[in-house]
Amino acid sequence: ARWTQRAYPNSVILYLLFSTLPWKTVLAALERQIFDFLGFQWAPILGNFLQIIVVILGLFGTIQFRPRYIVVYTVWTALWVTWNVFIICFYLEVGGLSKETDLMTFNISMHRSWWREHGPGCIRRVVRPSSPGTLDDYSYVSVTGCIIDFQYLEVIHSAIQILLSLIGFVYACYVISIFMEEEDSCLSIYISPFEGTE
Repeated sequence: ARWTQRAYPNSVILYLLFSTLPWKTVLAALERQIFDFLGFQWAPILGNFLQIIVVILGLFGTIQFRPRYIVVYTVWTALWVTWNVFIICFYLEVGGLSKETDLMTFNISMHRSWWREHGPGCIRRVVRPSSPGTLDDYSYVSVTGCIIDFQYLEVIHSAIQILLSLIGFVYACYVISIFMEEEDSCLSIYISPFEGTE
């Protein structure tokens, strides 16, 4: 049976609840995307872009009663949580990872997190290189007075993404189960009148 947009009682409730969560997730991803762009963090930029697309796809699947789209959202959410756990481990230097590497920029540039020099309370001073003709590098930038270190700001951003994703994952699984129940009830109503004609 092909899904049509019907005013199921459960689905109306689901729509009202689920319509707010994706926009919060999208706004959080957009905020993170802006600062990743400022820091030329290409790996997180790609991840944020995919996150925004899949969240919108999941919202579309909820509104249009298309469980397959919500399944895609659910699978991606599990991957997104894994990615954010990796980012947390990266900035906390867990398991031999180092936040000083160029992993987040795909080794294209030597940029680091934008928060490294622009965090709350940070005072940025550019120190001239000791030898003339040396290319500018982050080693010649002095940052002092930061209220919170940049790696913890990145960890907070990832933790927020994980929290929103876990809520979205649980809720998406519930939405899929509700849709399946409504599909089964529609099929039983359609088949029952023909059962007595055999």
